Amino acid sequence: MMQQFADWFGIVQGWLFQAVIEPMIYSTGFGAYIEEAFEGTEWFMMGVLELAALYIILRPLEAMIPVHALADKRARWTDFIYTLVHRLGLFSVAAFFTLDPVMDHVAGLLRLEGVHPFNLESLLPGMPAMASFLVYLVVLDFFEYWYHRGQHSIRQGWALHSLHHSQRDMNLWSDNRNHLLDDATHDIYLAVIALAIGVAPGQYVLLVSVSRALQSLQHANVRIHFGWLGERLLVSPRFHRMHHAIGVGHESKGHGSLGGCNFGVLLPWWDIAFRTANFRAHFAATGIRDQAAGRDYGRGFWRQQWLGLCRLADTLRPKRQ
Repeated sequence: MMQQFADWFGIVQGWLFQAVIEPMIYSTGFGAYIEEAFEGTEWFMMGVLELAALYIILRPLEAMIPVHALADKRARWTDFIYTLVHRLGLFSVAAFFTLDPVMDHVAGLLRLEGVHPFNLESLLPGMPAMASFLVYLVVLDFFEYWYHRGQHSIRQGWALHSLHHSQRDMNLWSDNRNHLLDDATHDIYLAVIALAIGVAPGQYVLLVSVSRALQSLQHANVRIHFGWLGERLLVSPRFHRMHHAIGVGHESKGHGSLGGCNFGVLLPWWDIAFRTANFRAHFAATGIRDQAAGRDYGRGFWRQQWLGLCRLADTLRPKRQ
């Protein structure tokens, strides 16, 4: 079954590339990037499949077992725009395939000095493909935890990441409600880690796709949890919703201070290990405390992007004595 899907996927990718992408690349004078364009076609197709699967599976669940009725349906459409921008591969392709030749060059310089690049799979030779995939997923998730925690503890990081938390009507598209600069920084960070531990390009596409699908479930407006044990094995919608809870998921040590809880992207293990887990059995209201005081995070896409830059600029100004 999986092999049939892979074969079908390859046929469609080849047709789309030859019929549409390749002529467009050569006509615009970017023929030197033809290999990257082929890989980009794979990202695009995976994104289209993800969008279809999310709508077919999660949209009915949101209708059947919602946490709450949506108060602002326009906000969901804005989230959908973010999802289109991110899921169709623009940022991930740019980050991974721009850094790939750079990392290859660095690896070549290291080999001249007798230093061989690190490859995670070399530590356990003969590892089955599925086991290798799961190991990479866990390792990348560990680094994702610390990146996410940094977004909540560094003022500049929170200035951009707060856009993601400003959604008070969380839904299946909310995972990608991020500032574009935040997205670009994150994708570069993740691509560097993946290349540094030896993740192959094709494997990276699948790793990112699986991670994104699970994160969409976490953000969906669905009354779902995984039980006492399951909540400690995989991040659930209830566990992650607590991360978005007003005054809880984005604050520590009192009113307005940076911090929070439940930073795990896929696995709650890191929150348990580093004491940032909150397993309260409650589907909390989401948003940021200062929204109640009237702070504007914007409604439309471009307004949200502009206000994010304004918040970032505020953090770079010297503090008044």
